[in-house]
Formats: sequence, C-alpha cells, structure tokens
Amino acid sequence: MNFDNYFRASSYAMIAASTLALAVSGGVGAGLATIFFALLVAAWMCEGTRWQLSARLGLIVLLASLPLFFLDWKLRLFSESIARPELSGLFSLVHFILFLALLKIWQVKADRDWLFLYLISFFKILLAAGLSISPFFLLLLGLYILCASSTVVCFEIRKARRNSAPETRTQISLEPTRLRLLRHHLSSHGTGGGGEVRRLPLVAAVFVLLIFSLALPIFFIAPRFQGGALTRAEGGVTGLVGFSDEVTIGEIAKLERSNQLVMRVRVDDAQLARQRDLRWRGVALDQFDGRVWRRSDPRSEFQTPKEGGLFPFGTTTALDRLTTQSFFIEPVDTPVLFAAPRAVAIQAALPFVGRDREGGLVSREHSQERIAYRAYSDTTEPPVEQLRSDVSPYPRSMVRYLEVPENLDPRVAALTRQLIVSNRAGNRYDAARVVEEHLKREFQYSLDLKAGGGDPLADFLFRVRAGNCEYFSTSLAVMLRTADVATRVVNGFQTGEYNAAADAFTVRQADAHSWVEVYFPETDAWVTFDATPPDTRTNGDGAGGLSGHLQQYAEALELFWIQYVVSYDKQEQRLLANSLREQLGTYQLTAAQTFAEWRDGMIATWRQMWKGEGEGVNLAALLDGRRLLGLVVLLLLAGALGFWALRGPLKSWRTRTEQTAAQRKFETAISFYQRMTRVLANRGLLRAADQTPLEFALSTGIPEVLSVTNAYHRVRYGDEDLSPAEAARLEEWLRKLEEQEQ
Repeated sequence: MNFDNYFRASSYAMIAASTLALAVSGGVGAGLATIFFALLVAAWMCEGTRWQLSARLGLIVLLASLPLFFLDWKLRLFSESIARPELSGLFSLVHFILFLALLKIWQVKADRDWLFLYLISFFKILLAAGLSISPFFLLLLGLYILCASSTVVCFEIRKARRNSAPETRTQISLEPTRLRLLRHHLSSHGTGGGGEVRRLPLVAAVFVLLIFSLALPIFFIAPRFQGGALTRAEGGVTGLVGFSDEVTIGEIAKLERSNQLVMRVRVDDAQLARQRDLRWRGVALDQFDGRVWRRSDPRSEFQTPKEGGLFPFGTTTALDRLTTQSFFIEPVDTPVLFAAPRAVAIQAALPFVGRDREGGLVSREHSQERIAYRAYSDTTEPPVEQLRSDVSPYPRSMVRYLEVPENLDPRVAALTRQLIVSNRAGNRYDAARVVEEHLKREFQYSLDLKAGGGDPLADFLFRVRAGNCEYFSTSLAVMLRTADVATRVVNGFQTGEYNAAADAFTVRQADAHSWVEVYFPETDAWVTFDATPPDTRTNGDGAGGLSGHLQQYAEALELFWIQYVVSYDKQEQRLLANSLREQLGTYQLTAAQTFAEWRDGMIATWRQMWKGEGEGVNLAALLDGRRLLGLVVLLLLAGALGFWALRGPLKSWRTRTEQTAAQRKFETAISFYQRMTRVLANRGLLRAADQTPLEFALSTGIPEVLSVTNAYHRVRYGDEDLSPAEAARLEEWLRKLEEQEQ
C-alpha cells in the first residue's frame, strides 16, 4: 500500500470508528448504521472516479435536503423507532450529521473537506460519549484515537510534502542514472514509501499510549466541583413493585420471576456480609388488614446534605460495629434507597434524603438515571442471651405493631399458642424462633400463588401451605402478634450473587425478598427473622465454568467503569487517594524491611565466606592465583563472544548512518542548486539539456550564479561540507538573485 492509499484508508477508518461508537451507544439504529457503512464502502471504491460529486453539486444536494431534516426535527419522524423518544430531537441532529459526513465523503475532497470530515467524526464521538456509559465505549474510543492519530500524522506529512515539492515545469533531473535506478529499485522492494507506511501504525500506537498515559492521571486527580452520583442510563427498570406505602400480599412474586439487574453492592468486608446473611432493606410496613400491608404514617423527615455529602440519621456505640456498603443502583421507578438494617448515615451527591418512622430511606426519583451512594449501618445484633432475658413491657407507642386484622381466622392464634406451648418457648425470642422454624420446615416455597379467597393468610396456612416470601413473612408477623410480640414486615432484597472478580454482590429482581423484624424493648433493637425456606436464597458465588468466569469479569469491568469513571466524584476521589496513600505506605514499609533483611543477610554471608566461618566457603582461599586467572579468561571470552554477536548489527547501523548522511548531503546540494535554477527560469534563463552546470553558469554572466555553481560542484562531486560561513554566503547569493528577479 502506498502512502496516498494509506492516508485515505486511515481517514475512512477514523470516520467509521466514530460512527460505530455512535451506533453502539444507541445513537444510530442498526438499519441506518448498515446503510451508512455500505455507502462508506462504496465511496472508497469510487475514489478518483467520475462517480464522485463535485463541490457545486454537493452544495445543491445539501440545500435541497435541509427542509427534510427540519421536518425530521420538528415532527419527530423517527421517534417511534428509537428506544428513547424523549431524545428524538438529538437523534434528528445525528441524522443530519451522518448525512453531512456521507455528502463530504462522496465529494472530490480538498484539504478543507478532509478537515471538515475529521471535525464531524470528533463531534460524533462526543455524542456517543454523552449517550453511553458502557465500559465498551472505552475500547471504541481507543480505536478512534488510534485512527485519528494515524490520520493526523498522514495529513501533516501529505501537506508538508506538497508544500515542499519543487515545480516540475522547469525541473531537470540532476541525479545520475545509476542513482535514479537504485532509488527506483529500493522503492519497488518496499524500502522506500512502503517502509514509511508500515511505520505509521506504530507511530500512531505510540501516540495513543502517550495520550492515555497523560490523560488518565489528569482524569483521576483533577478536582471535582460537582457530584457524580446521577448518571444517564440507557433505560430504566420499570414495575419495581413492593416498595410503596401500600403493598398487596403476593406482589413481590412479579419481581421474583425476573432476572433483570437492580443494583450492585460492594461491602468493605464481603465475607462478613455473607456470614451475617445481610439483606438490603427497602421499606418497612406496620399495618395489615388481611390483604394489604401499609405504613400507618407515610410521612418522612427530609434533610439536606452536610459537609462531604453526609446524611446522618443516628449513632453507634463503636465504629467496629459499622458495615460500610457502596451501592450502584440501576434506573428504577422507586425513590427508595436500599441499605443494610439499622442505617446510621448515607453519603451521596443527592439533593436530599428522607427517613420515615420505620427507618426506610427515600430520595429523588431516578427512573432514567443510575445513582451511587455509600451507606453506613450498625449490623450488629444484641446477644441471644440478652434477647431471651428481655421481658420488659412494650411502651404505648408500640401498640400498632401488635394489631391484627379484625376478621383474622381464630385458627391462626390457636396454631401459634400450640407451637409456643409445645416447644416451651418462655420468651419473645424463643417464640419467634419456634414459629419461624415451623414455617420453614412445614411449608414450601412457590411462585405459583394459589392462596386466595377472603382470607389469603388462612388459606396459605391451613390449605395451600405453599407460597412466596410474602406469605411466609406475613404469616410469621401476624402469628407473633397474636402472641403479643411486636413485629413489622420489611421488603427489600437478599444479599445477591457474589462476584469475586468485582468483590461485589450482584442483586437482581429475582432476589426481591420479604422478612420480619421483631422489636425487643430492653435493647431498643429490631431483630431480623426470616421464615422463608433457605433453599430459595440466591446468596451464592455465581455460575462456574468459562462462561461464568467471563460473565463475572465483564460485570467487574462494568462496575469499575461505573464507580471510577461514570460516577467518579470528589468523595470517590478522596477515598481513592486515601487507598493509594495506604498502599504506598504499606509498600514502602515492606520494601524497607525487605532491604534491611537482604542487607543483613548479605553482610553475614560475606563475613562467613571471607573468614571461612561455619560451613561457608573461604573466599580468601577461593581467590588464589590460578582461580583468579581462570575467572579473568572467562570474562574475556564472554566479552569477545558478545562483541562478535554484536558485530553484524553494529556494522549495519554504521552503514545506514553513513548512507543517511550521504543522502542528506546530496539533498542539500540539490536543494540550493534547484532553488537557483527556479529563480533563473522565472527570468527566462533555462539550462539546455546538453549543458553542464558550469557551462550554464558561464552563459548567464551573473557572478552569483557562478559562485553557487562552484559550491554545488564542491558538495555534489567533491564530497565536501560547507562551513557555516560558506553556507551564510551561499544564502546571501541566492537572496540577491531572488531580489533581482523582483
């Protein structure tokens, strides 16, 4: 491939990469992208043919198409076919940009046309960056930068060559025939322009590495003046039921049938989270009428962020009781903020956070945006012995947690009393455990909800004996209330699937869950009880095998992209800086200890070897005359072998250096002589084909021409170099000739 073809290929690749990024980000539909790439290939094949458009015809086509694109923007002609109709105006702009690019590609292109195409491609990359938050955009961005670097280098080389090319109408070749044949031979065997073309991709790759090596540190250390918690996403999770003020029993089963991603959670101590079987708490409901759970007081107390984006809600007795969780929530149609039980603070770039009387957290709607925040929860529960000894009466404010439906089947209370008496449960804690174990053991989990009628709870307990987590939590809560144990139902999510590659839990809609919290007045603690059979839990390590590992790595990459690129704010920047500082301190301490141990060991070994102590070797005896002579001979042989191995490469390098110097000297001589001949040609003095340079100089009768010719002979044929003073005089002679021409 010659240089011109490589330049066109690089330019076309740059345009194609930007369009591909726009298509992957959702800015261009598959059909429109296919048409664009087909026309792009056709334009490549038609380069230099009569099928290319002239500049005038291109302008006419552009002006004629403007009304069509105005209608596309005004009437949203293609809004029904795109994933996000609210962005149809932006997509109309994308259509116009693609049309402009195709129109310019099909034209006969001058330098300004290529620059216009490069500008359009850059604008397409900016649009793609605004429409996509996928980590795969980074790969497409890298491809675009690689093509752009190669294209810019080629464009500048092409422009410099054209500007420095001599006029051919008065040119007479000054190269000897043998030199011209040698140059043609080298060029035909790929050592001329072909070698240059082969080096250009490497140069572009080096530029890409330099760009990223400079840009990445700037990105991570540049100050953040605004929060990055809210990030645009491709689409939201709709129909996320079970997290409102009123929830009908059985609603969460709709979520449990879906495997759609809801959030990712990273816990500082993931092993501790799995041991404690943490759940991500959403809403707590305290009032039940037989079919619907609701909050008796739906009001929330809102607060604005304190310094550092902190929303404090409570305190803890010791910092080691806190569990720190980092949440990355997908776009969902609920304002609920999830956290582990007993959240004491939220840290996020959010305008406000509200907390209701049951400990539920809410913020602004984010049905089209991801949010990221950090939650701090006191997940430590009181010791079992302390809970068993809690016989304190409930205060009057807790009466609502003891209420049962008016038409509750009396068999529910009878079953509860029977279980408590038969198992000799003499306190609230044992009573809760007895009922919990009975439901786990005697009932089955099923998403095929058959319980119904006027009293679905009694139908579940005494006829169907199978249901989803809501039936288990409702049964446990109501049965304990009949035994004067204060309870409330909590809807949220199970821990999720642990991804070791990302060190995070992946939580899907299928992990939606409902459980019970029991109140113990002496410790003022709500303790979690879960009656759902344990075989339904999804707190695992994910799928195995190659596909499972690849999926985990892909999720880890996406989580890294979201945390450190899309949602990267000043809080995350501060945490990253602290983490790096701690790591550097650890490495510095380890390196110092390792060096000290190595130094002490070397000193001890040297002393043993020199003095012959212990079982070591006596170095003084080792270095006697014969052994020392043998060591010197061995080193000389190694040096001779190395010199012989490097002889060929050194000779080739010296030859190439000499050839390059000779070529530069020849080009210098040619350049100033050709400059003189151009000036004389403009004055009508042309050198005949049978004239030597000296004969031509004498025929002009101009002293400066004769002086320049003598210098040319010395450099060209005498293999001499011009001194700085001679080069200055030569430049003065040439300037005089050019002034005389004017």
